Amino acid sequence: MKQPGTLLLTRRDVASLLTIEDCTTAVERVFKMYGEGKTSPPGVLGVHADDGGFHIKAGLLELGRPCFAAKVNANFPQNSKRFGLPLIQGVIVLCDAENGYPLAVMDSMEITIQRTGAATAVAAKYLARPDSGTLTICGCGNQGRVSLKALTNLFPIKTVLAYDSDADQSQRFARETSEETGISVEAVNGLKAAIVRSDIVVTCTPAKQSFLKQEWIRAGTFIAAVGADSEDKQELESTLLSQNRTVVDMVEQAATIGEMHHAIEANLMTKDDVHGELGEVVAGRKPGRSSADQIIIFDSTGMALQDVIVAAAVYEKAVSNCLGQSVDFGGENIKRVSAA
Repeated sequence: MKQPGTLLLTRRDVASLLTIEDCTTAVERVFKMYGEGKTSPPGVLGVHADDGGFHIKAGLLELGRPCFAAKVNANFPQNSKRFGLPLIQGVIVLCDAENGYPLAVMDSMEITIQRTGAATAVAAKYLARPDSGTLTICGCGNQGRVSLKALTNLFPIKTVLAYDSDADQSQRFARETSEETGISVEAVNGLKAAIVRSDIVVTCTPAKQSFLKQEWIRAGTFIAAVGADSEDKQELESTLLSQNRTVVDMVEQAATIGEMHHAIEANLMTKDDVHGELGEVVAGRKPGRSSADQIIIFDSTGMALQDVIVAAAVYEKAVSNCLGQSVDFGGENIKRVSAA
């Protein structure tokens, strides 16, 4: 059977097709599928490089037709200062899992940013207090922006406190997101003063040393720890995980490259001490929040199935909208699907 070609999609293409609302819906669906045992186990591989590293995440889903996706992301924290390049760069290859044909090759940046913010929102939906009104963002980059947008769609957020190790970055973030959302966003220099006022805290930094302390957290706070996606990264004091209810995206992955990895290494907890995986909570197999005073941690390491379901949705939209370039990798043909 003649195949239609492989679709090439740039970051601009992907961004034009993907909204945080649609992404959040898709990510919630895939966590539920995973929690119900309706997915194959995804895989992850990390490769270290000087001043950064590469993450390879892959998975397969049955979405009307079976789809496989593999994402290769480069993560180099000094890129902006050294080369004027983004911290995260990469591609996703989406294949028909019935015959192996490569359906699309697309930029991974937009999907990574949005699906990670969507996972934070899904976790908060099930684990944060519904009346949460004050949000602190630690790390004022793209991930912080998307997390803010995703959370303000679900919660009555009145105040946002923005913290970054680069004060100019937090000031710019506060100014721009205040204009975009109409919500009061305040840049703060002292993290402790912000945390003690917060109902929801999102940490999305490349930190390699913990900066969020147990003693700062007030009763009822929900914390989404997003930055740790390799064994050398850490944002939270390990006692935060061992002394409070901890939910992870994937136990084995979090035990290897997440915040939980550090708590286990410090002999403060074991994998058995984890309350559960987010998919189990979304599927109703484990309870979420059990009291208004409960402190809950979500250790988010990034699940490959999030990439699969979002990449598949982007591909279907691109085909419907005649967007991208079509390439026959087995031949010599390149065809522009849409006008430039």
